[in-house]
Amino acid sequence: MSNLVDEYEIVTVASGARSVRSREHGETFHPVIGPMAEARTLHVEQQRLVERAAATRGDFVIWDVGLGAAANAVAVLEAFASREAAATIRLHSFDVSVAPLAFAVENAAALGYLADHRAAVAELLDSRRATAGAVEWYLHVGDFRTLHEGMPAPHAILYDPYSPKANPELWTLEHFAELFRSLDPERGCLWSNYTRSTAVRVTLLLAGFFVGRGAATGEKEETTLASNHADLLTAPLDRAWLQRVHRSTAAAPLRDGGSAGPIAVEDWERLGAHPQFAGRP
Repeated sequence: MSNLVDEYEIVTVASGARSVRSREHGETFHPVIGPMAEARTLHVEQQRLVERAAATRGDFVIWDVGLGAAANAVAVLEAFASREAAATIRLHSFDVSVAPLAFAVENAAALGYLADHRAAVAELLDSRRATAGAVEWYLHVGDFRTLHEGMPAPHAILYDPYSPKANPELWTLEHFAELFRSLDPERGCLWSNYTRSTAVRVTLLLAGFFVGRGAATGEKEETTLASNHADLLTAPLDRAWLQRVHRSTAAAPLRDGGSAGPIAVEDWERLGAHPQFAGRP
């Protein structure tokens, strides 16, 4: 592994919290409000993980896409630390590299949130599996697009790879359509992410998802939730939003090798026919 200090650095975000910044990608993990505040608000709370797991028998499966420095995973561990879950929580973390987590462990004192979870993280890095309370935690290293094939369908996807600019292959229509096909139609799944991009939302809709507005966090007045079950969304995008898409200069779905521009006629027609909008005034 290369010198981690050359790849990452500890930074102080606007809230005063400490976080990790990738020098290579020029992106800070959980900017503005910090790792744990964002992980709890964006993923754990608005996905209602504890409530939904309590209503599930058997395994409650969470895909943590973009493990990074493990803030989202730690938020899951803490959410279930003092509760008796009816289900076994199976947390599958994916990343192309363990370098950011290794850097975070080296700087656990500065970051703070890893301090109480060093044993679980060490076990995870050593054996690719760890147990923490009701949570069985698994690590998968490599390309998420192939790693998730054949795995148990999730109830929740905490989607946190680098941005579409830095990591375009995990934001394309082709990828999201394959991700949608990997879900169990009988198992409601929520997908959460920091973005509020019109192009990303259009891409998710054309891939088959229902899409809604998510909770505010940091500098974002809203984020994005998506699901294979419409009734899991509390604030679905409406036809007023759809009309803004038609006027937007950056609403085209993100395709492999392409970039966002105005939406094409055929994509607009497909979008209008989506069950989320079809037949509604």
